[in-house]
Amino acid sequence: MTNSQGNPKVDAFLDSAQKWREEYKALRTIVLASGLTEDLKWGVPCYALDNKNIVLIHGFKDYCALLFFKGALLEDPHGVLIQQTQNVQAARQIRFTGIQDVLKKQAVVKDYIQQAVEIEKSGAKVSFKNAEDFSTPEEFQSRLDETPALKAAFQTLTPGRQRAYKLHFSSAKQSKTRQARIEQCIPRILAGKGLDD
Repeated sequence: MTNSQGNPKVDAFLDSAQKWREEYKALRTIVLASGLTEDLKWGVPCYALDNKNIVLIHGFKDYCALLFFKGALLEDPHGVLIQQTQNVQAARQIRFTGIQDVLKKQAVVKDYIQQAVEIEKSGAKVSFKNAEDFSTPEEFQSRLDETPALKAAFQTLTPGRQRAYKLHFSSAKQSKTRQARIEQCIPRILAGKGLDD
């Protein structure tokens, strides 16, 4: 594949990066060499094939990463792909802790980007779990069982909205935090609204 042009919005992102700038630039060079189209989406560099997102570059406190949108479909012979949390279904990351780490994994990164491009061209899709496949936290199930109006309202929500609530509630480690989140969201559920509506 030929080298793609960089996007001025990504140039500005890199210029203003306080952390991971050198790593971002190295990753950008690798990804652009694959011929993908560069843009700034969700405030980070994102790379697409025919307007379909393939990979993005993002950073956190302890690492920066390439995030493959359909990473669950990638073969991972090098064991470098990471599922951020158990609830992330499609995306997978390759994490880097410094520029030497990026340079060391350069050949692997190129292979995985090429594989991701081929997967996108093939039209392959990630099979997502249904909302009912996600466990309902015990505290929320109790509220549903004791409040018929809440149960009815929750069941009328779209599967995506149901899933978002279940993930939001279950991501809290402590029961009292889960209960507080549930109480806070009950009016939204009764109003037929999703977590982010």
